[in-house]
Amino acid sequence: MTFTSENILLILSVLIFSGILISKAGYRFGLPSLLLFLVAGMLFGVDGLGLQFDDVKQAQFIGMCSLCVILFSGGMETKIKEIRPVLAPGLVLSTAGVLLTTVFTGLFIYLLSIWESCPINLPLVTCLLLAATMSSTDSASVFNILRNSRMKLKNNLQPLLELESGSNDPMAYILTIILIQLAGSLSGNTPGDIDSWHVAADAVKTFLLQFGVGTAGGAVFGFASVWFLRRVNLSNAPLYAIMLLSVMFFSFTVTTYLAGNGYLAVYIAGIIIGNSSIPYKKDIFSFFDSLTWLVQIVMFLILGLLVNPHEMLKVAPVALLIGVFMILVARPLSVFISLAPFRSISVQSKLFTSWVGLRGAAPIIFATYPVVENVQGADLIFNIVFFITLVSLVVQGSSIPASARMFKLNEEMDEEENTFGIEVPEEAGKLVEISLTEESLLHGDTLKELKLPEGMLVMMIKREGKFIVPNGSVKLRAGDRLLIISDNAGND
Repeated sequence: MTFTSENILLILSVLIFSGILISKAGYRFGLPSLLLFLVAGMLFGVDGLGLQFDDVKQAQFIGMCSLCVILFSGGMETKIKEIRPVLAPGLVLSTAGVLLTTVFTGLFIYLLSIWESCPINLPLVTCLLLAATMSSTDSASVFNILRNSRMKLKNNLQPLLELESGSNDPMAYILTIILIQLAGSLSGNTPGDIDSWHVAADAVKTFLLQFGVGTAGGAVFGFASVWFLRRVNLSNAPLYAIMLLSVMFFSFTVTTYLAGNGYLAVYIAGIIIGNSSIPYKKDIFSFFDSLTWLVQIVMFLILGLLVNPHEMLKVAPVALLIGVFMILVARPLSVFISLAPFRSISVQSKLFTSWVGLRGAAPIIFATYPVVENVQGADLIFNIVFFITLVSLVVQGSSIPASARMFKLNEEMDEEENTFGIEVPEEAGKLVEISLTEESLLHGDTLKELKLPEGMLVMMIKREGKFIVPNGSVKLRAGDRLLIISDNAGND
């Protein structure tokens, strides 16, 4: 069976529905839901139920759009006050850490390649290219697992890991593009025919443009979007979210057209927008949360369809060897070297950070670039990256909560911040939720005896799942949750 205009909606709906059911069943065994969507795609593929999808360019396009949404949404949910203490180590991990992972893994693959008993035979540049495609931790997987595991981490580890995974895709992409260019320059030429200085200058130029233009583009589009959203005054709230979606893709394409890194631009723009006061912020967040789930599901299903498991199994032994080296050697070495200047970060935190080096959709998408550019050994790269991604999601993804407990880095999860589902304009005040304890009611069990600070007003009481409109006669109980609006006039 193949995709046609007549059956594409039917096939896609069945895939999504089946993927969700499979993920629900697998969740009971502690398996990451995104892994199960990937497996669902493989089950429906050519070696499963026979659905044929082999258009690498289409898969790359779907992946590119999905990564934009995931990074933009992840950026919006990143709180600056939380990442500020871990900004320096997070950025070092997302740049130097990615580079070190590429170098260590690339050299290991090259040693395997020159070993006579190994079934692969790749030049050094291609070995480094293979390593570069999977050198970043996957933002979709990390965001999904950390935010859905109902687990709180000590030592600011969650913002550190989310910052790293959200900001290290650009570095991996840059290294992938530079090494593809280098492989193209070396193809069909002897080393003596290559102008090394010219190649090095092009690589440095690409690197500086990608980071410089990407950062500038993200800042410009982020602040411009906030300015415009505050003044456009649209008649329907959902239009704000749709407008932001168009701005996101516009910022990606314009930044990419200007030789910058579009992924970095959308992530920075998302951080700026998410930490600013804009109309209908809760509705916008809800829209992008739902959209992120949809694009993650579609992306993992499509990537699962793209692979041919029988081809992947041919490289399974060497891919497993590379994967074990990345998990147990390259990633820990990169983390410990990158974080060496930050002595306040404990050894346990570094070990846990090393373990949360999840691979996911981003490496597979980056592995399609050599295929599209017809780089020698590209099919081998794609199959190895796909296999290592499966290993990473199964081994690391399913053991993150257990490893946090082992390193004693987990904490009790706080109650949900917004159990009432109510939002007010930021300029009207700030909503605060508190839970009453026995100590809170020592001076009386009514609102007038509660003695709230000046400028605070109780709007609603939640008790055992029911909502109570407050008045002077309502008797308060320990465990009641109060929704309070506080006057924040003069604050932005």
